[in-house]
Amino acid sequence: MSVLSVNCGSSSIKLAVFETHGAECLFRIQLDLNGRTYDETMTEALNQLFVWSHQAQPIEAIGHRIVHGGEIFQKPTVINQEVIDGITSVSSLAPLHNPIGLLGIKRLQEAFPEQTHVAVFDTAFHQTLPERAYLYAIPQKLYRDYGVRRYGFHGLSHRFVSQEAEKRLSLPPSTSRIITAHLGNGCSACAVLAGKSIETTMGLSPSEGLVMGTRSGDVDPGLHSFLAEKLGLNLSEIQSLLNNESGLLGLSELSSDVRELEAASDRGHAQASLALEIFAYRLARQIAGLCVPLNGLDALVFAGGIGENSSRLRQQVAQWLSHLGLELDDTKNQNHGIHHNGIISTETKPAIMVIPTDEESLIARETAQKMSH
Repeated sequence: MSVLSVNCGSSSIKLAVFETHGAECLFRIQLDLNGRTYDETMTEALNQLFVWSHQAQPIEAIGHRIVHGGEIFQKPTVINQEVIDGITSVSSLAPLHNPIGLLGIKRLQEAFPEQTHVAVFDTAFHQTLPERAYLYAIPQKLYRDYGVRRYGFHGLSHRFVSQEAEKRLSLPPSTSRIITAHLGNGCSACAVLAGKSIETTMGLSPSEGLVMGTRSGDVDPGLHSFLAEKLGLNLSEIQSLLNNESGLLGLSELSSDVRELEAASDRGHAQASLALEIFAYRLARQIAGLCVPLNGLDALVFAGGIGENSSRLRQQVAQWLSHLGLELDDTKNQNHGIHHNGIISTETKPAIMVIPTDEESLIARETAQKMSH
């Protein structure tokens, strides 16, 4: 079976075709928006896919990454109008992401009308969170009537890299204790116990938790009314400020790109240095908290563009967490663990690892499994 994975992220579109029996990737493309609309970018991506597919085996199924499934969708689901309506109904919980996923479904259904389309949900992995982790301390009528709770995100990435870590370290599946840090434009960390998510840093929306590229992460809820009073901003404008103008960009007043900030820091740019320090400190603080439900730690895994490529960030985080026994090997860290099965720590435990995430392969695998049932 040849399966196409469709992954519409916050700043890019990724398409990949897999021969699922051997998990071999036959075609892969990533296009950044770079000022274009999603529709324009998708058109270019599809054009390149069509050029390839005319000379290759036909595509039999399409798997779509959907960021938010609420409590409605807890596993991969064949897409029909009822499913589209369900995704639409929870789009208010991820207004920047679900509409993009729905656009992807629309465009791909037009391009491949005869194939089966399957929705694979980022939030599904976190449906194993216990009540103590997912409930907010607010009137529970809001949860019962409107689904106000912590959902978590980046579930596909957290699942993929935690499974890889378990396999590479030969950890017992029934007792493995892994913390995964997905660090890209959006960032989240997750505590994975025996293969199941039991705590994570993102909540109702992808805005909660860690400092991110342009998102603030955790702030005092009172900040909204303060900004409304002092700056005369409405709720939409405040949300835009916290999601698009904050994080590393807001702290540095320079860039949301860690590579640019590290270069600027090396040149003596004080705000760039401070932004990177805050980014690492908040991450380390959250990782330490994630050890609580795990009651220990076997491995800390870095993934995503920043996690996979910034040896400086990993070093800062390991220093903050040295009391947990985390100890980097400087040479392995500088080489991103490439020659050591992803391991960048010394022989001590817990292990520290760099594992490139591959959400597309997991989407393809989940889609193929759904098709076989």
